[in-house]
Amino acid sequence: MSKNLTKRSEDYSKWYNELVIKADLAENSAVRGCMVIKPYGFSIWEKMQAELDRKFKETGHQNAYFPLMIPKSFFSKEASHVEGFAKECAVVTHYRLKNDEDGKGIVIDPEAKLEEELIIRPTSETIIWDTFRKWIQSYRDLPLLINQWANVVRWEMRTRLFLRTAEFLWQEGHTAHATREEAVEETEKILDIYANFVEHYMAIPVVKGLKTESERFAGALDTYCIEALMQDGKALQAGTSHFLGQNFAKAFDVKFAAKDGKLDYVWATSWGVSTRLMGALIMTHSDDNGLVIPPNLAPDQVVIVPIYRSDEQFNSVSEKANEIMTDLRARGIRVKFDDRDTHKPGWKFNEYELKGVPVRLAIGPRDVENNTIELARRDTLEKEMIPGSEIVEKVVSLMDEIQKNLYKKALDFRTKNTTEVDSYDEFKEVLEDKGGFILAHWDGTVETENRIKNETKATIRCIPLEGEKEEGTCMVTGKPSVRKVLFARAY
Repeated sequence: MSKNLTKRSEDYSKWYNELVIKADLAENSAVRGCMVIKPYGFSIWEKMQAELDRKFKETGHQNAYFPLMIPKSFFSKEASHVEGFAKECAVVTHYRLKNDEDGKGIVIDPEAKLEEELIIRPTSETIIWDTFRKWIQSYRDLPLLINQWANVVRWEMRTRLFLRTAEFLWQEGHTAHATREEAVEETEKILDIYANFVEHYMAIPVVKGLKTESERFAGALDTYCIEALMQDGKALQAGTSHFLGQNFAKAFDVKFAAKDGKLDYVWATSWGVSTRLMGALIMTHSDDNGLVIPPNLAPDQVVIVPIYRSDEQFNSVSEKANEIMTDLRARGIRVKFDDRDTHKPGWKFNEYELKGVPVRLAIGPRDVENNTIELARRDTLEKEMIPGSEIVEKVVSLMDEIQKNLYKKALDFRTKNTTEVDSYDEFKEVLEDKGGFILAHWDGTVETENRIKNETKATIRCIPLEGEKEEGTCMVTGKPSVRKVLFARAY
């Protein structure tokens, strides 16, 4: 199996696109800007989904499902929300087709025009808050903690598999609370869940922070985010959690009777991560040989490849392989025994290297005789011979070791590629020559933020939540600044 991947150093974007397709994760569809997620890619997404779903339910959230189509009038009820999404909306105008009278196929029936157009959801705040009005009457109904696993559509002109597609999969949480403090606490709690998941499950270090006013979610008072650094020096927003205040409650008249009998508007949050995390996974860990998948996310954590030349050899090798597979599965390891006779061992080695399987075991007749197994690690590409009596314990311990190694490697890369600067000239120089995260003082104005963005294509990724405040002066204007913020060019 020939990988023939473009090297990252030659063309990072081309390497990424080739890897997504050749590793069988996804492909472009007949619908422009939309993708088909293939079984291998979807199995990784399912692992993400299952772990996040568990974390949400452990913190009291329940899953529900809301309509794909939203009445257009709902979007006009929250001014900043409609302004933020108006240019990305796909609109349903008719409800019926008919045969063309000229016999040239089918056409839209002009008599089937909808009285009110429907918007294919770009996000579900409006339809959900219209529903919450029916569900919430008193403080006894609060907090209301709802999550939805769904697809959304945001009309994108320039698309890239997983990173930016017209339709994508995600989860979106929507909660209602009796007080501002409870809603803020919820927003921060979800941010911590996202950060914990991405760091400990995906092995990707993140910076937690607040978005600037111009980068906030449309309709939010505050947007919290986690930002990750990819191997090409660009940032990727890996998740967001929004404190919505009472904006949507007021727009959709969602009130509750407090314990003292007084009516008040509820306080709201919304939050989400999407299949964009697949892009983050690929670009953080993978190399010129293909995918590198952390054991926690790997559909197959171990693959066993038999090497034989006769049926008799296959039988003895297969017996040993099945014995190891049974023992590993008893320890909770996901194992695949590839006994296909349609491909040679070398082809299989290439395939599983390309697909990022964390550990590969190879067993031949001589290994059965000597009671040894060849073990290959995907993260380091190292190979070693392991005594058969030690193989199960070795593989089990490697799962944690590989997971930690991938996180450390990504963290070391981020540390090496995070630069603090004091002047605008130094900022531009680092951005062009090195890239990565840049910490610099900013005067807090939209004007300065826009100037930096227009002149350098770098944006303020977040105002970091961790780290001490450090008074200084804006690198552009020289005006006072209370702390450095995080800049980068981003996906």
